[in-house]
Amino acid sequence: MKKNPHKLLLFILITFSFSWLFWIPKALIAQGVLSPSMITDVLAFLNLGAFGPMVGAFYATYVYEGKYGVLTLLKRALNFNFKKKWLIPILLLMPAITGGALLIAYLIGGTLPDLPLLSAPHLIVYWFVYLFLLGGPLQEEFGWRGYALDKLQSKYTALTSSLLLGFIWAMWHMPLNFTSGIGDQYSLVISTIIGSVISLMLLSILFTWIYNNTGKSILAVMLFHASMNLSTFKLFPVFESEQALPFYTLLILVAVVVVVLVWGRKELVRNE
Repeated sequence: MKKNPHKLLLFILITFSFSWLFWIPKALIAQGVLSPSMITDVLAFLNLGAFGPMVGAFYATYVYEGKYGVLTLLKRALNFNFKKKWLIPILLLMPAITGGALLIAYLIGGTLPDLPLLSAPHLIVYWFVYLFLLGGPLQEEFGWRGYALDKLQSKYTALTSSLLLGFIWAMWHMPLNFTSGIGDQYSLVISTIIGSVISLMLLSILFTWIYNNTGKSILAVMLFHASMNLSTFKLFPVFESEQALPFYTLLILVAVVVVVLVWGRKELVRNE
């Protein structure tokens, strides 16, 4: 295995270059700088830019660890060998946060967005699988948690690593803040770049908490990512309610504070 102090830097370079190659033209089109074309429409539909973290993780792993490292990374995506009680926060924490935010907003006089999945629960499974495969978890988690988080935690505490990774994660999304039609999260969620950075840094702590307590299972954080996207965009579309957004952020913050206080900032793991 090659030793190199720039393993994380190479990952970031490949990840950002690959994703922004597809996202920057789309942002320029949205801003009226470039004209759309059939090619850009096809690329937007395929959303190839989302695969940046996966490409970066496998490329950097192959460079520094060879074929064995790549196979190991793949196997970790099949790791279901963790305590099944962790499926409770993996699958239910984000629906509780998003649903709670909408409920609080409603109780103080806000209006609820349409909630079609509540009357058609069979579609929840469909959207969960769809979002797992095409909505970010599969494309991103090999990179963010499977590769980058390990490199950061080898030098810093779990809390510090989470905040650093959350900032990198937010910067990676930057072109999407200037892209229309990508989803309500980029026109409403916390509405500003600073707000987006803060929210992803907080969420990054929850991802690390799940990751470290499931034996660094990439599958676990993929499931958590899918649950997050399902609850925020489909089940309880909190970004469609401006009144609910502050409570969404507040509830995430409360969850983070509880996690840090109970599980500790050093590893976010509690010895039992």
